[in-house]
Amino acid sequence: MKVEKTALPGVYRITPVRHGDNRGFFAETYAKNKLAALGLEADFVQDNHSVSVDAPTLRGLHFQAPPRAQAKLVRCGRGALFDVAVDIRKGSPTYGQWVGEDLTAENGVQLWIPPGFAHGFVTRQPNTEIIYKCSDDYAPETEGALIWDDPAIGIDWGLGGAVPCLSAKDEAAPGFEGFDSPFNWERSV
Repeated sequence: MKVEKTALPGVYRITPVRHGDNRGFFAETYAKNKLAALGLEADFVQDNHSVSVDAPTLRGLHFQAPPRAQAKLVRCGRGALFDVAVDIRKGSPTYGQWVGEDLTAENGVQLWIPPGFAHGFVTRQPNTEIIYKCSDDYAPETEGALIWDDPAIGIDWGLGGAVPCLSAKDEAAPGFEGFDSPFNWERSV
């Protein structure tokens, strides 16, 4: 398993080793002990699987506030997507910055997103599946969202002028300006 830092501290790009032959491949997509040895620890309690029929479909930017904040380990099961994490930890030196990774069924790349980050993705192909582990159960009373196209964040979704399919909730999400984040950055000693 290859683990690489991204531009945002705490967010990691993980590429499981694939063992292939004429039948296809096998990959260990999650190994708690191996990741813990690298300092990536989360008690995952829920797996989510989402299918987006049309492309581009954009979902996000979502988060759950403390005390129900979630770490996520995200991968693409079919198709292709661009996955994004935005630092929403007040006081963080990277507050309001984002990082994105192309996750495809072919490349097997995963994104480790700790609590304190908003998460979103846009599909690149029809019938794309995203599969992700969460470190807490879904708690709608703690969920929050930021508008996906806020110029204050400036995410380059790579849409090339295409208009993404959005939920009504995502269309109505608030902007980053004036956002009072429920997360605080804690400096590592």
